[in-house]
Amino acid sequence: MTHKDRKYMELAPEDFPLALSQSKFMPKRLYGIGTLPEKESVGIAMVGTRRPSNSAKELCRRLVKSLIGTNAVVVSGLAQGIDSYCHEAAIEYGIPTIAVIAQGLDIPIPGDRATLARQIVDKGGCILTEYEKDFPAYKGNFPARNRIISGLSQGTVLVQSKLKGGALITADNCLQENKPLFAVPGDFDSEVASGPNFYLDQGKATPVFIPESLRLVAGLPQVKSNDSLCTAPSLSQVAATGCTLSPDALRLFKQFNGFRKTFPDLQRECNLKPVNILAILTELELAGLASTPDNFQFYFNGTP
Repeated sequence: MTHKDRKYMELAPEDFPLALSQSKFMPKRLYGIGTLPEKESVGIAMVGTRRPSNSAKELCRRLVKSLIGTNAVVVSGLAQGIDSYCHEAAIEYGIPTIAVIAQGLDIPIPGDRATLARQIVDKGGCILTEYEKDFPAYKGNFPARNRIISGLSQGTVLVQSKLKGGALITADNCLQENKPLFAVPGDFDSEVASGPNFYLDQGKATPVFIPESLRLVAGLPQVKSNDSLCTAPSLSQVAATGCTLSPDALRLFKQFNGFRKTFPDLQRECNLKPVNILAILTELELAGLASTPDNFQFYFNGTP
């Protein structure tokens, strides 16, 4: 795949998709082929080893399938193994997907991954890179690529990984930005479960015990019902009514938009005093941008 046979994009920071323009890992520029996701989309990074278990493909299918009906975009790195399985599952279930590559767009992608890259673009996704058209895939490019995968996403799922590997770089980048990290537990003697188990043992990740529960564990609301979108107001619609949000409320909403969070989650992830969080939640609820059925779990369901 090259830019010559697909729609080629050169993106400035203000045009970066998903959460990347607010990320500390924001690159100076991006190049892409394909279609950028809608503004209300939520990036979910799904990463792991190039040499997963025999059951990994089905695991990835079930994880990704759980995201049907949400605003999720599956973000990964187009590598063999877990990355490719997640991209393939996203295509299968009609979920947008973004592949971030560690080379220029004119450099041929080897093997079956070239076919997968074309399928991603054909199905409404895109391929992104920070490297110019003819820049080769040097070894040092891959850790840099991983920071963009994390930067695009509002949460990361560590599917299967050894104790060393690029997927752990993405996981660490996720934690550096205080974004939620999710991990699939595995057998104690499974090498490809050692990475997820490590983060779970350290209390740094939330477990996804049942693949079909990823949507609920990640707090992603169902925004599509009978093929129609729910009518949560957008920030622009709220502003049109004359309602002005405080800077802290606006910042918190943008950080958690599209997610379900408990009050302890909010205390841990937004670094504000409880009394200030309560005031912000009240402000967002009055604006129609947040709701809670039990005063413990809070849904941030609006769109930018």
